[in-house]
Amino acid sequence: MDTVGAVRDRILTLCGQRGISINKLAALSALPPSSIKNILYGKSRNPKLLTIKMICDGLDITLGEFFSTPAFDALEQEIQ
Repeated sequence: MDTVGAVRDRILTLCGQRGISINKLAALSALPPSSIKNILYGKSRNPKLLTIKMICDGLDITLGEFFSTPAFDALEQEIQ
């Protein structure tokens, strides 16, 4: 799995755990739904950290909690 896939999967997992839709997440995060959908559908290959932070704020979690998963720990180096 690549970094973009790990971010997408984490957002979907967190929404699923909370029983919220992507549109609800967008409202909670003060982001347009298109910003989150672009991440999920792969249009945004390099989402800004500020966008991820706003998603975390909407979910009431820290950036550390967002990235503290085995999927992120297992990512290979991007620079070869």
